[in-house]
Amino acid sequence: MNTDSMCRPADIVSPSIVVESELTDFDADQRLLAMSGVSLVIFTSVGCASCRFARAQLPKLYLAVDRLCWIDAGNNGGLVERYQVFHLPSLFVVRDGEFFGALQSRLTTTELNDAVAQALTRTAEELP
Repeated sequence: MNTDSMCRPADIVSPSIVVESELTDFDADQRLLAMSGVSLVIFTSVGCASCRFARAQLPKLYLAVDRLCWIDAGNNGGLVERYQVFHLPSLFVVRDGEFFGALQSRLTTTELNDAVAQALTRTAEELP
């Protein structure tokens, strides 16, 4: 078995039903601007129990998004500051490179899908 830099098994296929990406301070803006469709941007941390739950459960849910974009808050302080992340996990919606703000929701399929739909009715802004 191979492991990545976070000591996670790298040769096991993820059970995710959506595309997952890891973003960093160095590539987040460029990649989010280039992605079409709805991205759920999630800030997490290795030491956060709720974050570990989110990492395990969100990929399994039938969410109305095209991809999950994970950002490690501990390693990407620039993004944490720009997105004004005050708690973890923090979730944000981006569609076609436009920012639709933060989500306040429990991590369930119905509540997340409702929150994403509501966020997409807001006026779009530029990425933070």
